[in-house]
Amino acid sequence: MVQFPTSSNDHLRCDEWLELLDELNIGAFSVNLHRQIEAMNYTAQALMGLKEKEVVGKDCREIFTGIPCMVQCNLLQKDEQTEEPDVLLLEENEDQQFLTRLATAVYNASGQVVGCLTILQDHAPIRDLIDRIHYEERSLKIVLDNLDIGIFTVNRGGYITFFNTEAEKISGFDRRQVLGKPCAVIFGGETARDLCLLKESMANGTVRDSRSGQLMTKEGEIIPIRGHYMALKNEKGTVVGGLATFHDLTLVHQLSQAIQERYTFHDMIGKSPAMQKIFEMVGVVARTDATILIEGATGTGKDLLAKVIHTASRRSEKPFVKVNCAALPDNLLESEMFGYIKGAFTGAVRNKPGRFNEADTGTIFLDEIGDLPLPLQAKLLRVLEDREFYPLGSNRTQKVDVRIISATNHPLEDLVKKRLFREDLFYRLNVFRIELPELIKRRDDLPLLIHHILRRLCATFDNRRVGISKEAMKILLNYHYPGNVRELENILEHSLIICGEDTILSEHLPDYMHHRPPAAPPSDTPLKKDKSQNFLAEREKILRLLQKNKGSRTQTAKLLGIDRTTLWRKMKRYGISL
Repeated sequence: MVQFPTSSNDHLRCDEWLELLDELNIGAFSVNLHRQIEAMNYTAQALMGLKEKEVVGKDCREIFTGIPCMVQCNLLQKDEQTEEPDVLLLEENEDQQFLTRLATAVYNASGQVVGCLTILQDHAPIRDLIDRIHYEERSLKIVLDNLDIGIFTVNRGGYITFFNTEAEKISGFDRRQVLGKPCAVIFGGETARDLCLLKESMANGTVRDSRSGQLMTKEGEIIPIRGHYMALKNEKGTVVGGLATFHDLTLVHQLSQAIQERYTFHDMIGKSPAMQKIFEMVGVVARTDATILIEGATGTGKDLLAKVIHTASRRSEKPFVKVNCAALPDNLLESEMFGYIKGAFTGAVRNKPGRFNEADTGTIFLDEIGDLPLPLQAKLLRVLEDREFYPLGSNRTQKVDVRIISATNHPLEDLVKKRLFREDLFYRLNVFRIELPELIKRRDDLPLLIHHILRRLCATFDNRRVGISKEAMKILLNYHYPGNVRELENILEHSLIICGEDTILSEHLPDYMHHRPPAAPPSDTPLKKDKSQNFLAEREKILRLLQKNKGSRTQTAKLLGIDRTTLWRKMKRYGISL
């Protein structure tokens, strides 16, 4: 409500109000009891596109035809009056102009209504400021979305407020799944080291770096990252949140592993109860020097598990030496394992240390121990009992300090029953036995393994990000994988080579996956590898398929669901020759 004194200077007093509002860049005009416009300041003239001399003395309803007066008229009865503001939309030359209109009655000293004062406030400056802020914010988000590093921001409570495209690709989370959620979900828990660094940076305003950080994907896989954390401040210097940037170090991690041969539990993927039990056992036995026997079908990861055990042991800085007992001919195996002296045989022109010498103070991994010839089994037994051996052609023993880890894709107990393996050696090797399950028996791990292997392969190829379509994923999840994890790796590598886009489709998978049934394979494919396996039946099956394929080992191995090397070993064990 505006009150003017009742005098001849009422009009002058009103003009002073209009001039004052002009100084504040607020438009205003006054109307008397007869609805005649008495005065209009310069700001109102500019906003309305009218001049004061054109409107003074005229009825306000005539002057503002087409401009709606949304509030009740202030010249009505007092109990009907209102001072609620309106927003007016003026259109001129296809340009829109938004105004806030506030009308109030003008009273004299006696409390009588003598007119109306209307105030007009232009929205344009405010809208321009808002649009500029929104535009700058959108522009910033567009820039951040196109960077090749993961970026996310959090508020003071640690809840995610922004998640860029690269962060989605690295973590596997869609931004809609994490926006508004605690950032602990992508760090794997409230106690994660990188989360603590982010909180520290927000608490004291410092920048923190993590050169060997970790991030957890939607599937539960641990990803090595390099993180950079800083506090976000407003224009007053007050911390309002935090910002994190991170790089995927998968490729760097792989190169480091290849060079140093150092593997950790994070390199073995599995959340199924069977794998979690293995991780718990390995975590305990790795710290000891106990002899370990790893049993599992071809492709289940025996080699990787042996490397993980070595890395977690007190011998991790010492050599890790692998011997494939099935890959070397019998006449060379002894000299390779135990070495020889000069003159031991024709061509032995100098002393040559064996694999046990190379592994001294470290770990020796005897892969496919079931294929070790019986004469060498006796020599290995002495190494286990006395930690010494005779090099080929020598009459002097050599002492050695090694930890022995052996692996087999056939249960040694069955080989002992068939007199193909020494019973006393079996008990020496079987101090601590770990049985790796076949992939078909831990299907819960399939989605996790698929994403882990694909991400690792992408990093090796060209570091591009590739997804998997629903149809392709359905086929992958329903396949029976006779070759276990190794076959899964080969399938994904094949698909990645064929796929030229950013999504693996069903047609990019190997042809045989579209024709084989998802259920357990029939009796002819592939061979069962459990402890109750009938070796005589297996020999007959191999002979029958070899005859059917006219001696083709490649075709026979394919039907059996094994590789040619495994078939060759089986033929050797069962005395099959063509």
